[in-house]
Amino acid sequence: MKQWFLLRSLSGSLTGTLTRGPHSPSTPRFLCSATPSPTFSLKNVTKSNFDSSLADLRRHVRNADFVAIDLEMTGVTSSPWRETFEFDRFDVQYLKVKDSAEKFAVVQFGVCPFRWDSSRHCFVAHPHNFYIFPRKELPVDGPSDEFLCQTNSIDFLAKYQFDFNACIYEGLSYLSREQENEMLRCLNSGCEEQMSLLCHSMKEISDTPLVSVSDVLFSERMKNRFNEWRNWLLHDRNGGSQFLETSNDTKPQFQTIFFKMWPALALNGFTSHQLRLIQLCAHLMLLIRKHFKDLVYIRSSGEDSYSELIVYTESNNDKDQLMKEMKDELHREAERKIKTAVGFRHVIDLLSSEQKLIVGHNCLLDIAHIYNKFFGPLPLTAEDFVSSVHKYFPYMIDTKTLLNTNYVLMHLMKKGSTSLSKAFASLCPRIASSSKKSGLAFQPSVEVEVQVDDMRSSNWNSGAKHEAGYDAFMTGCVFAQACSHIGIDFKKHSSSENLAHNQKLQMHVNHLYLSWINGDIIDLSTGIAESTLRQNPKSRYSKILFSNIVIVWGFPSHLSAKKIRECLYKVFGPISVTTIYHLDETAVFVQFSKSELVSDFLVLKETLETAYDPISVLHPLSELLEGGNTCAASYEVYKEICSSPISKVKFADQAKAVGIKWKTKLAEESKETVKTLEENGADDAPDSADKSKTRKVEDVTDNPNSNPNPNPNPSDDRISTSEIIDSFYAAQTKLSKHIRTTKL
Repeated sequence: MKQWFLLRSLSGSLTGTLTRGPHSPSTPRFLCSATPSPTFSLKNVTKSNFDSSLADLRRHVRNADFVAIDLEMTGVTSSPWRETFEFDRFDVQYLKVKDSAEKFAVVQFGVCPFRWDSSRHCFVAHPHNFYIFPRKELPVDGPSDEFLCQTNSIDFLAKYQFDFNACIYEGLSYLSREQENEMLRCLNSGCEEQMSLLCHSMKEISDTPLVSVSDVLFSERMKNRFNEWRNWLLHDRNGGSQFLETSNDTKPQFQTIFFKMWPALALNGFTSHQLRLIQLCAHLMLLIRKHFKDLVYIRSSGEDSYSELIVYTESNNDKDQLMKEMKDELHREAERKIKTAVGFRHVIDLLSSEQKLIVGHNCLLDIAHIYNKFFGPLPLTAEDFVSSVHKYFPYMIDTKTLLNTNYVLMHLMKKGSTSLSKAFASLCPRIASSSKKSGLAFQPSVEVEVQVDDMRSSNWNSGAKHEAGYDAFMTGCVFAQACSHIGIDFKKHSSSENLAHNQKLQMHVNHLYLSWINGDIIDLSTGIAESTLRQNPKSRYSKILFSNIVIVWGFPSHLSAKKIRECLYKVFGPISVTTIYHLDETAVFVQFSKSELVSDFLVLKETLETAYDPISVLHPLSELLEGGNTCAASYEVYKEICSSPISKVKFADQAKAVGIKWKTKLAEESKETVKTLEENGADDAPDSADKSKTRKVEDVTDNPNSNPNPNPNPSDDRISTSEIIDSFYAAQTKLSKHIRTTKL
């Protein structure tokens, strides 16, 4: 079983055990190939080279015909039942994608602009590999980011030599647009406290009385020193006594300087505790305000440090001018820190603003991560999500969708696997093998050269498989070859022409797989989802009708799908159930042949669970209800459970954690059916001895007085087992008749 845990419990072991030794993230990593390939790697980007790399990337994206992307994450599914199932409706599929994007982190982001070089008749690719880590850069209140790690995902990254040290220590942090806007709103609305936290990186202490003798003595000494300095400024500047600037090692503890246009006393060599006593909110500064109204304590920020100063002002207007300049300086410093904290999101803003064609492979989860990490919280519905994404990225291509929906490409792929590595090997054999000669099925139609900084090659393979930057390069190559095969002639392509508007791509632009398992595709332009494989003859299951599905969970784990089917057949008939699909060992989807059987099942289940009579034990459904923990509901309840941010390993535990306390969730029409049956119970069995409020026992057992073949021995009131079982079938027939009559 997969294990899920927080990174904070993992990072120490990762950095200690997965590192082979200290090395730069830009260290080349190569695989052997049949022929020598140029020895340069793709461009790895961390904090140390981000600014220069971003400037280069801006130029490459601006000149690009399309940009390929790929992401590496710390996991995919937070629970086994959150895996993608063929029985997931498109809105449920989105909820599972949403859950994954919200719970896991992106640790590597690949960006590869492709530009058509008309002079050399080839594409030039610029692969970039960004290391990302959600580090908290601004000293503001609030918890640090938390995210899950899936052990098999971490193991997968380690298998391909992922540099965890580069990610954790040198990875780029980021702010989403919503986080940035919130901080700017706080700044512009005059949130002095928050601005102080941003610029000072240290909370100011509250006004508390001095209790320590040493603190009192220190405060008095500071008061005297400030008094001496003030007197020196006012009376002794023209040749009188000198102000003694005491030294602390090599730097004076008190040093007279000019701060802007004001004389100031710099405070050097004090401990943080002593500085807190001198700060504005400390007791000493209240003393200064009282005795030295022309002195002001400030903390001025430099490029890499802060200066603690006592500044002399000649008047209230002079003081107001100083405070205004300080406030402006704090504001500029806060804006600078916020802009710096935006970090990697500058790359996302670049891709969005240029509105180039974005190419990914099976990339809906990638797009969800991009939205959640760099724009804001994911919308609650798939429709709202696609409309929001479309505003930021109006042109997108999913190469997996392209390969599975274009007949020419399907023929070339021979309807085989369309994974990225398989597609790359099939459509780009010469690039994949780093060889000018290839014995594979067909040659690539489009040449691709790679340029990293000043190095360029037409025979390049970094060997960095499953690095985000290299996977982005592979995705772009697959797209370029696919375009050529469907009839796009790049030799006639103009650099001013938007490739997304090409007629041969129109039916594929903005079509992304919600789930490639069942072929659900969503159109980002319209928000409409459609299925391409619901009628697939190769599917293991018959046509899926969500109105016919009930979800059952909490039953004994030893029950197999076959056994559950047999129980239901005995009650509803041999053709009543079309499919039973396990979510996990104690949860299944049951698809009935008719939608009305969903209500029939839910009503009967509730009836048996509330009957409290010995006969219920012998009912064919008793094995499914054994233990008293079995719950059941319609498909909409499954959607409701999937929408919860909670993730328990077992679906039954998830339902309980979400707050589901009932055992059977009846649809509204089912409730009406039960009510009608209860009201009409007297008509169905007028001579019944038990006219209780529920009529359930009454419907399950026939009245002995109405039996056409009564027991010849009135004194023997025992009933045989076979008669009891037969009575259940009779009761089921009667119950179904009532339900059908009520619906009519």
